[in-house]
Amino acid sequence: RVRPLKLLDDLVGRLRGAGCVFAEDEVALLIGVEPDAARLEEMVAARCSGMPLEHILGWADFAGVRVIVTAGVFVPRPRSELLVERAVELVRPGDILVDMCCGSGAVGVAILERVGDIDLHACDDDPAAIGCARRNVEPGGGHVYMGDLDTALPAGLHGRVDMMVANAPYVPTAAIPLLPHEAKDYEPLTALDGGTDGLDLQRRIVEFAPRWLTNRGHLLIETSDDQAARTAALMTDAGFSARIARSEEHDATVAIGMLGHRLLLSSPRHVRDRRRRGVDAPPRSVRDG
Repeated sequence: RVRPLKLLDDLVGRLRGAGCVFAEDEVALLIGVEPDAARLEEMVAARCSGMPLEHILGWADFAGVRVIVTAGVFVPRPRSELLVERAVELVRPGDILVDMCCGSGAVGVAILERVGDIDLHACDDDPAAIGCARRNVEPGGGHVYMGDLDTALPAGLHGRVDMMVANAPYVPTAAIPLLPHEAKDYEPLTALDGGTDGLDLQRRIVEFAPRWLTNRGHLLIETSDDQAARTAALMTDAGFSARIARSEEHDATVAIGMLGHRLLLSSPRHVRDRRRRGVDAPPRSVRDG
């Protein structure tokens, strides 16, 4: 459907005035939905009010995959592509992968898209997120469960999971008011708030992960740069060999733990050494989860 140039310029101007940096690109995406005039006006008005573009479109482009994301569901961030990239480096065809706190299922689906033959299991406790995850994960043969963290997983996975990935909420409670309008007003608080120090859910995940993982299974957790050393320390204390991956391109940080050599990892000296070696860059402030 051809739109008059004056109308397009007007839409771009309105979005730019509302603070949309990539106004031209956003208008092109909105028009690409081919709405009628009334629906287009509704979409532009919603965007000008601060609603995330992905909620308006009903999808997000994440790691090269179009992921269904409906209103009220956490929008996958480009920084989480580092979590996908590091997982792809370690996972093998035929492995069992658990996407913990999966939200829309974006991370697990992106890994599945790149690796192919993996047995994907995704879980979350938010009904809206689970609705999206089912539409994203199940068509590829994956499984989706709703419940509080690992209580949602089937008991038959105990000790059989090769990799667990988690983009659990890690924004400290006191930093929530500082988040962008799009996040704090349009995404569920439970998908953002990580507790007093931002590590509440990470602690729980690191604690139960060894019960689900194989002897040399991997646990990958997205974290912030200034929390990374503490996330890695949680892993070493739980029996993991831990390291930290950082990416300036994605402005992202991921803590990577591998089970194995439990006796060695239990020595206080080794734990202290691993903690020191896990810090290789000065801290930066927490971003928007």
